[in-house]
Amino acid sequence: MLGILDMQQIESLLYSEIVGRIGCHDENSTYIVPISYAYDGEYIYCHTREGKKLEMMRKNPRVCFEVDHQENMANWQSVIVWGTFEELKDVLLRAKALEQLHRRIYPMIPSETVRLSRDWPFRPDELNRIEGVTFRILAGEKTGRYERTDDQPFFAS
Repeated sequence: MLGILDMQQIESLLYSEIVGRIGCHDENSTYIVPISYAYDGEYIYCHTREGKKLEMMRKNPRVCFEVDHQENMANWQSVIVWGTFEELKDVLLRAKALEQLHRRIYPMIPSETVRLSRDWPFRPDELNRIEGVTFRILAGEKTGRYERTDDQPFFAS
């Protein structure tokens, strides 16, 4: 059965996952890249190093963010969020974002790209000494779809 997620299911999926994909576009190309994130109901917070996605988002802050959960090919959920990129240079906003990311990602077994600092898995005393670029996406329009077999429970609550 195919279906449309309601807003509660969309929010639940955004809160429950830790890896999504950012789609960004400039005048010459479109780029989609996975990234770890934290969601607070209004913003999607991310941390990264300098590179192509940042170059593109700085030129065109309109982005698309996708997250999904897949049990198998017949049981999945997917959410798309259209939003606006904002690089966080203000020390208070950046620290808030890094705190969100630290709380969300800390329980997970991290790869090198997920570690926020050399102190990992510990939180540094001063969050703003974490290197790299911290940004957020103001979530706008959201849509979601799912597929499930009749004998499978709905996995996002």
